[in-house]
Amino acid sequence: MTPGRKIKVLVVDDSALMRKLIPLIISSDEDIEVIGTAMDGDFALNKISKLRPDVITLDIDMPRMDGLTTLGSIVRDFGIPVILVSSLTKEGAEVTLKGLEMGAFDFVPKPREAISVHISEISSELIDKIKAAAHCRHLKFKEPAPHKIKAQSKTVLPLKSPSVESVVAIGISTGGPQALTEILPSIPGSFPSGILIVQHMPEGFTELFAKRLDSVCHISVKEAADGDVVSPGMALISPGGKHLKVKKTHYGAVSVLSQSTTVSGHRPSATVLFDSVAEEYRENAIGVIMTGMGDDGVEGLRKIKEKGGVTIAQDEETSVIYGMPKVAVERGYVDMVLGLEEIVPNLIRLTGSNGLNRGFEDEIKFQSTDRRHNGKVYDSR
Repeated sequence: MTPGRKIKVLVVDDSALMRKLIPLIISSDEDIEVIGTAMDGDFALNKISKLRPDVITLDIDMPRMDGLTTLGSIVRDFGIPVILVSSLTKEGAEVTLKGLEMGAFDFVPKPREAISVHISEISSELIDKIKAAAHCRHLKFKEPAPHKIKAQSKTVLPLKSPSVESVVAIGISTGGPQALTEILPSIPGSFPSGILIVQHMPEGFTELFAKRLDSVCHISVKEAADGDVVSPGMALISPGGKHLKVKKTHYGAVSVLSQSTTVSGHRPSATVLFDSVAEEYRENAIGVIMTGMGDDGVEGLRKIKEKGGVTIAQDEETSVIYGMPKVAVERGYVDMVLGLEEIVPNLIRLTGSNGLNRGFEDEIKFQSTDRRHNGKVYDSR
């Protein structure tokens, strides 16, 4: 985008009320201009070529050409970032998750009523996401795949798996559903460490997201509950609206959920998870900060590094939004900067035994590539 030019937005929604309400929200920001509206996918695709919007807001539930079909055409044929407008129902959540995996930039909940209190609930979120989307690296279109994996390829863990000596903590936001859908299925069922994940996502979405991931992964994936044992070959995803921490007990490390105040504007917060992991696992912690807006998780990553753990950031080239990783890199909190496809191979090498592979850690800290960030060379192996 040309600096100083307004962000051009096309609003697509079958509801006449939403076609008035969403432009009203957007137009309150002087940097954004609504250049058109469309009542369904057919009209939207016809208008895109003429209007050339920078960002599109898309109702996920529409007649004639449905939202997912429209989304596929927009991302595949035009490469324009799309923000889904979704109802907070189970059906709405399921379709929204499919859309995020296919290549939508992000989503916002549909306003429940056309009154000021409900408009304000999403106005700042929608405006912030439109601005971020206008400057993002375009998401890749991905054909929706059937969420099935051969039963015999999944490792079946006992209900009370032995506690792990090391843990991988992941903080991720915008672009996360597609990124996690890409990397988690490549983790083997025999992975020796527990995995804890904070994905910025509202209540009602994380349980379905965990189930979708579980259906395509060799490891087990579930939404975290209080007292879940942190087990090898198991990934726990923080529930929407709750912080996720870990606590070591006589029975092993367990998850602890909290509804305490937001951190960096988020609950769940990656910083809360990383702080907890740093305290409980110290040098046996791996912190991974990935694509997302803002700086959530950055200071928690610092604590992992200070306690002797290993810190990893996703690189700019593969991040949808190089926000959270960029801040961590610029502050010097990152040991390794990795492309999306490099993350799992390096996690496997680092966790070659239940404790961290300290010999490999020494190797990666003294070898670097030409990948540069702000004039500095960072490890990328």
